[in-house]
Amino acid sequence: MTNQVVAAHQDAMLKRLARIEGQIRGLQAMIRRGTECEAIAQQFSASRKALDRAYQQMLVCLLEEAMLDPAQDTSETLDRVRAIFTKYT
Repeated sequence: MTNQVVAAHQDAMLKRLARIEGQIRGLQAMIRRGTECEAIAQQFSASRKALDRAYQQMLVCLLEEAMLDPAQDTSETLDRVRAIFTKYT
């Protein structure tokens, strides 16, 4: 992967995580205000889904690295991704 591609992936991930951070801060504010539990649950669900999507994007990045870098052993990288997916999902 080129440095530009890596930088673009990093930038996208940081932006995604910043949005998730905002959602979490919103959750904290809702709890402090005593917002209804169902509304808080809805925000929790949205935050979890956003974090799951960020995690999936990270796995995609690992796969792209494996496929685009001819120096990497694709099967070893796929085994690594599989192990990460199995361990953390």
